[in-house]
Amino acid sequence: MSVAPPPPATGQSLVSSLMRRKPVERLVAEGGQGEGGGLRRTMSMWQLTMISVGATLGTGIFVVLGEAVPKAGPAVTLSFVIAGLTALFSALSYAELAGTIPVAGSSYSYAYATLGEVIAWVCGWCLILEYGVSIAAVAVGWGEYLNEFLDGTFGFTIPDALAAPPGDGGIINLPSLILVLLAGVVLLGGSKESARVNSVMVMVKIAALVLFCAVGITGFQSGNYEDFMPLGMAGVSGAAATLFFSYIGFDAASTAGEEAKNPQRDLPRAILLSLGIVTALYVLVAFVAVGARPWENFTDTEATLAAIMNEVTGQTFWGTVLAAGAVISIASVVLAVLYGQTRILFAMSRDGLIPKSFAKVHARSGVPRINTVWVSLFCGVLAAAIPLGELADATSIGTLFAFALVNISVIVLRYTRPNLHRSFRVPFAPLFPVIGFLLCAWMMVSLRAVTWTVFGLWMAVGLAIYFAYGRRRSRLAVEEAEAPAAEAK
Repeated sequence: MSVAPPPPATGQSLVSSLMRRKPVERLVAEGGQGEGGGLRRTMSMWQLTMISVGATLGTGIFVVLGEAVPKAGPAVTLSFVIAGLTALFSALSYAELAGTIPVAGSSYSYAYATLGEVIAWVCGWCLILEYGVSIAAVAVGWGEYLNEFLDGTFGFTIPDALAAPPGDGGIINLPSLILVLLAGVVLLGGSKESARVNSVMVMVKIAALVLFCAVGITGFQSGNYEDFMPLGMAGVSGAAATLFFSYIGFDAASTAGEEAKNPQRDLPRAILLSLGIVTALYVLVAFVAVGARPWENFTDTEATLAAIMNEVTGQTFWGTVLAAGAVISIASVVLAVLYGQTRILFAMSRDGLIPKSFAKVHARSGVPRINTVWVSLFCGVLAAAIPLGELADATSIGTLFAFALVNISVIVLRYTRPNLHRSFRVPFAPLFPVIGFLLCAWMMVSLRAVTWTVFGLWMAVGLAIYFAYGRRRSRLAVEEAEAPAAEAK
């Protein structure tokens, strides 16, 4: 297919090219189609739910809890509820759009159908930030629990030189690199096989958290809750903004829209069910953790739950068992999020906005192999070589921006296509989508200036790539350029 020349530099032409939309019917009709092959519809509602739970459950409890408790005190349980409610309003919008436009691109595709190409690109670019950086961030936290497990089981740990990136006292974070590459290998085996592996890992992580609650409750002291909100509502809201990172991933099922057996029915259910499961576990574990250890004694160490288990029982065995569960738990997050990243890039590539090699599907396995290999290598190197630091918050701002666009997309599609079949409808629309948008905006404002700086730079790079490559090579642009020639014949 030929590449269209640059559109004329007129204001009208520029605006129309930026705001061109991809019809909903075309998005759905192209579902599963790739270069040289197609994705396969093999996933049940249970597997879709496990993908979202797998992408979400782990980071908030195993990694971020120790950072959030000092901000909110015992009221951290309320912070989890607030963060969960914030996610719920966006989850309702995701559920409606996932049932209406069940495609791999998630919020990128929803924006393409409602808000125009440039907004869709920005949304997709935000998703790359959300998924790519969160994979690396979670992989780094995984190394902490791996060392906890190795210390309790074999009496040694991986030295800092091989377990931390340059700038954090090491040469390379080897465990993180290995974890991401192993997740990539699992994905190369096929979506059906990787979904099965993910489901097993998710059940292990749920069992590990239930075990923590069963053991931790034996050390519960009600006095730890006497001063429930020592740092006021400001501390609660600040912790909620931090903990929102814990809910990133509930939308992962929407990236499997082209591999679900019954996407219109199952995607909305999977998204909402997974958010309910995750929120309930988060609140329960946080409640038990603060009851077993005074909130003043929490630190930002990643292995908080394992340490509490050791304190309650007076021995290292249970902490080691929990660390083993955490190793599997956090690995499942990497697997599910890596899957979502590859499917979003698949959709963007199919639309011509990035090189078409990302949409090339292996005929035998039904997997976008080149896409999976490149994403695994990139995220593995990011986790192994770069101290993430402030970049972790950039994951939250990218996610919040994408969520905000999803809420807007629901409202736009309700007015532009009111008669479109919807297997799920957001209740009290447009009120709930507006609330979802405002909550996302509020949490974005609460993030630090340095996070906005990183986000601004990321957006500048993304827009430069779009105007240099995607705007002229998108399939819609090429078709518009070829239309006059076809009519002339």
